[in-house]
Amino acid sequence: MDLSNLKPAAGSKKAKRRLGRGQGSGRGGTSTRGHKGQKSRSGYSKKLGFEGGQMPLNRRVPKFGFKNINRKEYKPINIATLQMLAEKSGLSKIDIQALIDAGFASKNKLIKILGKGKLTHKLEVEAHAFSKSAQEAIEKLEGTVVKV
Repeated sequence: MDLSNLKPAAGSKKAKRRLGRGQGSGRGGTSTRGHKGQKSRSGYSKKLGFEGGQMPLNRRVPKFGFKNINRKEYKPINIATLQMLAEKSGLSKIDIQALIDAGFASKNKLIKILGKGKLTHKLEVEAHAFSKSAQEAIEKLEGTVVKV
């Protein structure tokens, strides 16, 4: 046995229907598209969201709200994560690069430290923003908070 005589199992491959190859094929003439009408023509494609002439959903439902173009999107990191990182890596200073290296943030994201969890190590933490509870928890253990 070699590559030249390999074949799929009998009945596992099904030939696709060959449409529009003459009347004798049984699928000539209209090629299973029916008679006339938009759907029988070549190049037919229904518009996205088209509902047969009925007012489509995206036009029935009113618009509301707005997108704030000045919004700052932060990557949230809890102090529990900082505690775990400090224990695992033996760090006393956690800056943005340490969080990126550990895989908690990507280099283009702004980082905000949040106060969920318990902190036992004295840390010097550097980030773009801090919640009040996180800042209090870090400063309670004589740690320092550096806003970039």
